[in-house]
Amino acid sequence: MFTATAYAQTNDPAATPEGDLEETIQEAIEVPASQPAESAFPPFDTSTYPSQLLWLAITFGLFYLFLQKVVLPRIGGILEVRRDRIAQDLDQAARMREESDAAVAAYEQDLAEARMKASAIANTARDKAKADADAEQRKAEAALEVRLTEAERRIASIKDAAMSDVGVIAEETAAAIVEEMIGAKVDKRTVSSAVAAAQ
Repeated sequence: MFTATAYAQTNDPAATPEGDLEETIQEAIEVPASQPAESAFPPFDTSTYPSQLLWLAITFGLFYLFLQKVVLPRIGGILEVRRDRIAQDLDQAARMREESDAAVAAYEQDLAEARMKASAIANTARDKAKADADAEQRKAEAALEVRLTEAERRIASIKDAAMSDVGVIAEETAAAIVEEMIGAKVDKRTVSSAVAAAQ
């Protein structure tokens, strides 16, 4: 607030008459022409618009150049690096997926081959066991056939021996019976011819 020099000098109200008081107040309110009037807010002052526009253009140009030469290339580089990294990650993921698919296919193929081999081994083992069983059965049948033939031959020889002994026994028995009945000894040839005629 501006104060006039007269008011500052006569600050004692008792020393100033009433008319002088009004004059002093009027002088205090009025601003001398030598002092400039209170100015408006500088950005709203129309007299400074050209310089403000000039500095705005210079500042905007410098800021634009700074963004274009420094900030945007760095951001572009960061985006390029990220894009390359994402592309590499996608390529690596695709390659790893192909490798895993190939590994799964190889595993399934190995599993199928193993099943086929196991089936072939089982069939071979079954055929071999059947062939061995058939060979053992044929061998046992041959051994039984040999034993049966030997038994039949022995039975035949025993039968022949028994039949030959039957004739001798029959002759001896007939001779003993005739001797008992007639009380005399009978000729062996006569008994033999009689037994042979009876057979």
